[in-house]
Amino acid sequence: MIPSYLVNFDLKELPRIETDILIIGSGIAGLYTAIEASRDHRVLMITKKTLLESNTRYAQGGIAAVTAEDDSPLYHMQDTLTAGAGLCRSEAVEVLVSEGPDRVQELIQLGTAFDIENGELALTQEGAHSHRRILHANGDATGYEIVRALAKEAADHPSINVWDEHFVIDLITEAGECIGALVQSANGQRTFVRADAVVLCSGGAGQLYRYTTNPEVATADGVAMAYRAGAEIRDMEFIQFHPTSLCYPEAPRFLISEAVRGEGAVLRNIHGNRFMERYHPQLELAPRDVVARAIVSEMEDTHATHVYLDITHETPELIKRRFPTIYETCMSYGLDMTADWIPVAPAAHYMMGGVKTDLHGESSIPRLFACGEVSSTGVHGANRLASNSLSEAIVFGKRIVDRIRQLPDTKHHTSILRVQRELTAGASESVHVRRLALQKVMVRQVGLRRTESGLLKGKILLEQERSIFNTKLDKQEEYEFANLLTCALLVTEGALYRKESRGAHYREDYPVRNDHRWQMHTVQQRDRDIVEEVSHA
Repeated sequence: MIPSYLVNFDLKELPRIETDILIIGSGIAGLYTAIEASRDHRVLMITKKTLLESNTRYAQGGIAAVTAEDDSPLYHMQDTLTAGAGLCRSEAVEVLVSEGPDRVQELIQLGTAFDIENGELALTQEGAHSHRRILHANGDATGYEIVRALAKEAADHPSINVWDEHFVIDLITEAGECIGALVQSANGQRTFVRADAVVLCSGGAGQLYRYTTNPEVATADGVAMAYRAGAEIRDMEFIQFHPTSLCYPEAPRFLISEAVRGEGAVLRNIHGNRFMERYHPQLELAPRDVVARAIVSEMEDTHATHVYLDITHETPELIKRRFPTIYETCMSYGLDMTADWIPVAPAAHYMMGGVKTDLHGESSIPRLFACGEVSSTGVHGANRLASNSLSEAIVFGKRIVDRIRQLPDTKHHTSILRVQRELTAGASESVHVRRLALQKVMVRQVGLRRTESGLLKGKILLEQERSIFNTKLDKQEEYEFANLLTCALLVTEGALYRKESRGAHYREDYPVRNDHRWQMHTVQQRDRDIVEEVSHA
């Protein structure tokens, strides 16, 4: 049993801060939503590190939106639905593709400097896109440029208060509504933040896996705390592995953007042979799940730990101009992508599932909203289309604020909740060791390719760690481990339940997509078995 709250507390005895809107997280979703909300609300943003540390910062490829005359929202919608493998919510996708271009223009107005060619926005193409519609900045540093511009705007805004180096332990609910959160500072001081609305913008769960393109802060906090609060969580079995992360001794699993393949790079096995023609007609621009599994197959067939990404046929000038961040990072490890093939392998990258929301970002708990990777709006389905995530964050961030503006006042709530459970002393084994063990279980049993026997073994191993929920916790790394374990169990149980292969979820014992039986969503909620939800693709 996963408890409603990780720690004991008494709201009457805690320091109390009130705000109109509490935003948890500081990526593009949190920053954009905060700026939009600050027009007529007091906003408190809470971030585990700083405003600049989030998944968004590391997004290289760009942001997908229709800006070219030969493109259209209809094309963008069809590409998204195709990539989503029958599980996208068509209404959500229509919202994304129709409202995305206007939101991108707002990013530009807020100071984001996208790359320009011949006086027009520079566009590139990525896997499974039928047109060039990916805007980028500084070649391959799009996420950093967006966060830079938005963070500057947020930091200078009088209605936005930012708490760096704070951790949200749990959401607080009362009378069936979310009324705020329990927050802990770096020195251990806990505070009850009371808010009229709470927006989860806490990012994904890349740290579930030993090899990931995500930063250290991506520890599934938002999904886990929403699950403990009783929110519905949808489609957690769909974890996207990016096909091409740098795989080189002493180097981190640095993301090699899909845009590199979009500009003509090809994949070769360790013998130097191209192989994607054996797997998909779109070759290197096939959907990410296809490319990732193809790479793993080649690695197994050739007894290798990697394959190669080759863009050496392009001019050094183009490579350095278009991919300066990737070029410089590779050079720091002695790899010159203008002359060398880059060793790459798949790594955990993006969580398609998350907190189930409606078309205005509201969860199944009133006044609790989710935006960005932590949410399941219905846009991504079983497999996210490249560069749709940044667009989704700003489109639904705007819709969330529009919905919050319609909420009635809640100042009558008394907020007297008290939680008191019998808890054991601190864990006997270090949380760091337990976290590494969890990551190994997820890689081996709940990774790119899954089987019932492997998933059952993984679930048993994860269940053995449940003692963390009955332990007295007081450190951030302990809360993070509890959140990772919660999310790991949700992913594993969802993967066990779905007996087919679809999008990013691949079962070797059920290798065929089965629309007759499984064109539906899995929904998980605390104290309830998995239920099925009809797909509105």
